[in-house]
Amino acid sequence: MPSHFHAVVWIDHSQARIFHLGLSGSDEVTLHPQLATRHLHHKANAIGSGHAAPDKTFYAEVTKAITDAGEILIIGPAGAKTELASHIRAHAPEVAKRIAAVEAADHPSDNEIVAYAKRHFKLPLPRIQAPGAAAGERHAG
Repeated sequence: MPSHFHAVVWIDHSQARIFHLGLSGSDEVTLHPQLATRHLHHKANAIGSGHAAPDKTFYAEVTKAITDAGEILIIGPAGAKTELASHIRAHAPEVAKRIAAVEAADHPSDNEIVAYAKRHFKLPLPRIQAPGAAAGERHAG
């Protein structure tokens, strides 16, 4: 059994930030597509949507990185999150069964991604002690 049961993937078309979470902490891996993302523009009378085709190799690498996770949360700002989920369902059905949710998320920091995932998976968040409060200190009331 892996030491980190949960995984969260924040993904867009330029990178995937993958965090494996457990009670002992988290590990991060960042993956980038092999092909640089091109900005395509839709022109009048042109054939096509004006969007870059999904990078299947990139999605395969992300899928491989989360294969050991027991529960998976996929988040991101645009269509890449749903493209990744579709790729996993088509090419790794055993992994697809462990996708807990696919949700929208803008561009959070690494700490925000981890906190979001911990809330989603109901993992304990670190307790922050109030300033000036010493351990064992009691307030008269």
